[in-house]
Amino acid sequence: MPASPSSSARAARAAVAARLRELMLDARIDGKELSARCRWHPSKTSRILSGRSTPSEDDIRRWCGACESDDQADDLITASRAVELMYLEWRKQHRHGMRRVQEDSLAQHTGTALCRAYVSNVVPGFLQTEGYATALMRGITAFQGTPDDVADAVAARLKRGRLLHEGNHRFVVLAEEAVLRYRISDRETMSEQLRHLLSVMPLPSVALGVIPFSAPRRVWPLEAFYLFDDEEASIETLTAEISVVQPRELADYHRAFAELARIAVYGAPARALIATAIAALD
Repeated sequence: MPASPSSSARAARAAVAARLRELMLDARIDGKELSARCRWHPSKTSRILSGRSTPSEDDIRRWCGACESDDQADDLITASRAVELMYLEWRKQHRHGMRRVQEDSLAQHTGTALCRAYVSNVVPGFLQTEGYATALMRGITAFQGTPDDVADAVAARLKRGRLLHEGNHRFVVLAEEAVLRYRISDRETMSEQLRHLLSVMPLPSVALGVIPFSAPRRVWPLEAFYLFDDEEASIETLTAEISVVQPRELADYHRAFAELARIAVYGAPARALIATAIAALD
């Protein structure tokens, strides 16, 4: 089953650190000498080599220069940038508001033929109504203390819903029953959202399964994750979005999805759980 979703980012950061260590060894210098040549404190070298600190582009160029390996700098900078893209803090992504992130997500979904989504907390963005998305994004903005462009962000998010009807896209969604019960907004908004789920279930592009509270489990409830074709998993934590592309870890997420799909209910039983959740709002 999946380990910590940040393990791919840690592994990639460790790979960059290992390459920097190799340059130092090839140059036949130790950390103390490299620090002197780079004109920084030896503790910085130690943090970079241990993977506790990510080197800046300038740090990498100075490191390569100190090791007389300037020709390695561009490749190492590219690898380091890839690490940064694997672990993206929400506050950093939302520092100018949420709209751009929603536009980037639309582009990713547009380029994906099969999106598998497991959600344990909220309805996935491409199935959200305007009212539900607005309430959710207002809560996120308030919690993070980031600029409020909720109206524009919601408009960008709702464009994903068009993919249910356009192109050759398919969406397979597994939702914990708790998702149907969490009061993200008021009764009317929640009722509208749940009825929207019922309305999209007959679409040929959508397969929606609900994992009942009573389902016997071999896989515990996980943080929400999305599988884009067979190429990437995106995991959403409280503080960051984590991209997983390492084959072994990616395979774990596909395995987890298959196990969760096995205990979900579909069709009439799933609709009954949604109808019960609607009735519970009264």
